[in-house]
Amino acid sequence: MARFYFHLREMDQLVTDDEGVELPDQSAALREAQRGARDLLADAIKTGKDTVPDAFVIADEQGREIATLLFETVLPKPLNK
Repeated sequence: MARFYFHLREMDQLVTDDEGVELPDQSAALREAQRGARDLLADAIKTGKDTVPDAFVIADEQGREIATLLFETVLPKPLNK
């Protein structure tokens, strides 16, 4: 198991994840980011938030950026244009 960090990017700001999550591999980290993005978007819709983060920046235990997941990619096709 490895620890992955899911930093939130909102425009030019990065909110760092200081705890991270233990996951088996990068594929699992990407799936976790997808679930998290859907949850954050759903919460934003339910609570009427005006702004939401636009991406998760996924980092490994050494702090290296391994992937960026744009939130628009988890939306159904008609909504992500």
